[in-house]
Amino acid sequence: MNDKSDVSVETDAANKLEKRLLKWRRRNAYYYNWLNRIHEFMVRPDSRVLHVGCECGDLLNAVKPSRGVGVNSDPQTVEIAQKRFPHLHFKTAEPCDLGLDETFDYILICNSLGQWNDIQQVFEHVRSFADEHTRIIVTYYSYLWEGVMRLGTLLKLRQPKPYQNWLPTEDIVNLLRLSDFDFIRSDSYVMMPKWIPLLSTFCNYVLSLLPGFRFFNLVNVVIARPTPAPKADEEFSVSVIVPCRNEEGNIAEAVRRIPEMGSGTEIIFVEGGSTDNTTAEIEHQIAAHPGKSIRMVRQDGVGKGDAVRKGFEEATGDVFVIQDADLTAPPEDLPKFYCALRDGKGEFINGSRLVYPLEKQAMRFLNLLGNKFFSALFSWLLGQRFRDTLCGTKMIHRKNYQKIAEDRSYFGPFDPFGDFDLIFGAVKQNLKIVEVPVRYQSRVYGTTNISRFRHGWLLLKMSWVAFRKIKWLGRRAK
Repeated sequence: MNDKSDVSVETDAANKLEKRLLKWRRRNAYYYNWLNRIHEFMVRPDSRVLHVGCECGDLLNAVKPSRGVGVNSDPQTVEIAQKRFPHLHFKTAEPCDLGLDETFDYILICNSLGQWNDIQQVFEHVRSFADEHTRIIVTYYSYLWEGVMRLGTLLKLRQPKPYQNWLPTEDIVNLLRLSDFDFIRSDSYVMMPKWIPLLSTFCNYVLSLLPGFRFFNLVNVVIARPTPAPKADEEFSVSVIVPCRNEEGNIAEAVRRIPEMGSGTEIIFVEGGSTDNTTAEIEHQIAAHPGKSIRMVRQDGVGKGDAVRKGFEEATGDVFVIQDADLTAPPEDLPKFYCALRDGKGEFINGSRLVYPLEKQAMRFLNLLGNKFFSALFSWLLGQRFRDTLCGTKMIHRKNYQKIAEDRSYFGPFDPFGDFDLIFGAVKQNLKIVEVPVRYQSRVYGTTNISRFRHGWLLLKMSWVAFRKIKWLGRRAK
């Protein structure tokens, strides 16, 4: 009889706890919807996800993992989470002793960092559940909100929490680095966590995006990866994609000047319907260099972006790099890109033409102004610095390009250039992006296919895509 009574009491207590926790979530639904949106943007669906400090499991469920594991130190909370989301896996464990024997694509730490006595110890422990492709996403309240959060607790607008460690982003980044993680980027969101018609929209979709005002956002996000180990040259083969249209006079020089990299280099010319003898010249170079791996593929669609995607589809290398056929970005700089990728300094290597002085006539004045304007605009839109978004030379691992291609529907077919399809995709996939300066030279043969005003208008349209899909995370909060 006593056993039945004890079970009944425990069941009642568990039900009351569940109702209390869900009540707080409903009361702050606007804020929790924002957290879900942030993580849905950063986590690819059908990934393996570990959530440390998972609470009731809602966030883990929101990112739609193929295998989701949630860990919490409170057994009652874990029991509630397992009951609500039986398709996920939850366990009771301390954050510094998770007792797991697997690796994950993503490790989420959301609003639990401040409760731990030794954050570095936890970071070092979760490092063992990460491989070289894992991303750790740390979401945490801004320390500027400490007083507001405590007032919210006193007014019963917020669930009571134990004393928190209130850390600025810089301290979190430093603790990650001490724990053998490599910082990728940080961002902030949500200036008004409660839904107040018009005011919340203005604060969260306008003010929270502006320099200066962003300092007062509530939610800080830090993304990092395990610090990579440098690889050997022979571990990667390289495919150099050369989109070309009416570039007859540059083909021989491209073949001569593109260097051998890694375990082997193939050159793929993507011919885009030339009206000169570009096709014949490519065929001549293939015949004249039987010892080199050179191929030509015909472009099905129109534009450089379509040519780049066609070349990547045909490529057999482990690493893809774009080399513009006009050779204004020297092929001799390609080994710098390869070394940065091979040594783990970055996962998406973007060229920058705006570091060194330009050769005379290399870039028209209005083009230079436009490049600087759009570089500043896209740096703000993408949340990280880009000195030059329009440099044609870009390098990426095959496996990371495949992730971008699989998720391309998020942005849609918006990019005729091929640059922003890769840049936006690299940001969304949380790739480590670094820039390599190149010395931009004058075109020797032919004329540019760039129209300053028509393509400038296209860049403004792509800026709007970045604003909607990255700054606004694709849709409005519910």
